[in-house]
Amino acid sequence: MENRDIKFLKLQQIIDSHEGKVSHLIAILQETQTEYGYLPKEILTYIASAMGISPATVLGVATFYAQFSLIPKGKYVIRVCDGTACHVRGSEPIMMAVRKELCLTPDKPTTDDLTFTIETVSCLGACGLAPVVVADEEVHGQMTPDAILEVIKKLAPTASEN
Repeated sequence: MENRDIKFLKLQQIIDSHEGKVSHLIAILQETQTEYGYLPKEILTYIASAMGISPATVLGVATFYAQFSLIPKGKYVIRVCDGTACHVRGSEPIMMAVRKELCLTPDKPTTDDLTFTIETVSCLGACGLAPVVVADEEVHGQMTPDAILEVIKKLAPTASEN
């Protein structure tokens, strides 16, 4: 069995576990993204074909919801809140510190080695702790540019030695 066949075998198992129901498309996309880390176009095309729906429908759902990604994300995702409270309390210098440390830009949110991805989010629901960052699913309140660099070093000690 080719590597390609193995990739689609797991995908088909996900679809089958939902009986191929179109009403389960979001759940299928969620499980698929968990399995593959993101939703490559060939995966979306396969899902459409296997479920008997148009590729445009699948792509439309995948692009409508912010939880889905069509590009690979890093092992560690850093979400910097830029809601009103966080912005006023200094989220922008935190974002700039992360980008500088990891050589990222707004157009290049993921490190080449797929270790880190940085995202800006509108709200993390922890305004009392502003500015807030979620790094590898852990909430960090009252963040500072220096403190976020320590978080990065703890997540991947060799990341900042590039």
